[in-house]
Amino acid sequence: MNKTLVILFSINIISSQPVLQEFYYGGIDRQYYLYIPASIQPESPLVFVFHGFMSSGESIMEYSGMNEIAETNSFAVCYPQGTTDNNGNTFFNVGYSFHWNQTVDDVGFVIALAEYLQTHFNLSSINTFSTGMSNGGEMSYLLACESSNHFRAVAPVAGTMMQSWYDTCDPDLPTPIFEIHGTIDNVTWWDGDLQDFGGWGPYMGVYDIIELWRNINLTESVVYDTLPDLNQEDGSYVITEKYQNGINGNEVWLYKVVGGAHDWPGAFGNMDFNASELVWQFFDRFLLSYTIGDVDYDGRININDILYISDAINDEISFNLLFDYNDDNAINMNDIYSIIATIFGLSS
Repeated sequence: MNKTLVILFSINIISSQPVLQEFYYGGIDRQYYLYIPASIQPESPLVFVFHGFMSSGESIMEYSGMNEIAETNSFAVCYPQGTTDNNGNTFFNVGYSFHWNQTVDDVGFVIALAEYLQTHFNLSSINTFSTGMSNGGEMSYLLACESSNHFRAVAPVAGTMMQSWYDTCDPDLPTPIFEIHGTIDNVTWWDGDLQDFGGWGPYMGVYDIIELWRNINLTESVVYDTLPDLNQEDGSYVITEKYQNGINGNEVWLYKVVGGAHDWPGAFGNMDFNASELVWQFFDRFLLSYTIGDVDYDGRININDILYISDAINDEISFNLLFDYNDDNAINMNDIYSIIATIFGLSS
C-alpha cells in the first residue's frame, strides 16, 4: 500500500468518528482526538481546541460543535487531552500556583503533535490556530507567547495570562488575538487576581491582556459595537472591541459579555452569538497564502526577512517551513546566503 493510500485510509477512519489516539512525548503517552472532514484538501488549516481544567478533549469536542464547523469549512481539528495532576484533575501546565511541582512540557508536546499532524495528514504548517476554554484559553495564550512561529492566531475563551509569563511574553512574531470573556466570570475574574485570592496564582485582568497584545501587534484604530441582544433570557449582552490596522493587518478582538459568566457562548451562557463559529471566522480572516522566505508575511522577501531568520538561528528555534529558504530541512546561514543571492540576482 503506497503512502497516498495510507493517508487516505487514515483520513477516512478519523473523519467518520474521532477516537482517542496516542502520541508519545516527553516520556509520556499523550492523548488527543482528531477530526478531519471528508472535504479536506492538501495544506488545509489545522485548529487546536484545548479543554478546561478538570475537563476533557471529548467534552469540548461535544459542546463546541467545532467538528461541524470544520466539515463546512474544510479544516482539521485536534483536541489534545491534558495530563493528570496529583489530585487526579486533568490540566494543561500553564503555571498555576498549586502546580508548582509539575514539570510536564505542554508547549513542547503541542508543537511536536502539530508537526506530526501537519506532516502525516498534509496539513498547513503556517495556517495552524489555537482556541480553548479557561485553562485551554490560557494554553492558547501561552502558545502565542512561546510558539508564535507555529500558531498563526489564537482565540481564548474565558482564559487569562498568568503574571509570571505575562511579564516575559515576547513572541517572535506578532499574533492576532480574539478573547471572549464574561464580566462576572467567577472562575477567571474579569479584573484578574494579582493578589492570588482565588488560589490559581497571580493572573492578569482582561484589559491588561488586551493592551499587551495591542502593543505587540501595534494596532492603530479601534471599532466598538454592541451585538443585538437576541436572547434576553440569558441575562447578558455583548460589547465588541476590534483593534485594527496592526502589523501585517493583524487585529486584536475582545467580545465583552456583560453579565456573562464562565461560559462558551452559543453552547452555554450567552446565546447571542456562537463562539465556535466566530472563532473560526476570526481565524479565516488571517489565513495566509505564503511564500517560503517571507517570514514577516509582508508579501516581499527582503532584508527584514534576513534579520528574522538571523534571530531564529541565534535563538535556535524549532523548524519552521517559511525560514527554510534553500529547502534543506534545516534553518541555518545557508538560508540567509540563498536569500541574499536571490535579492542580488546571483542565484542560478
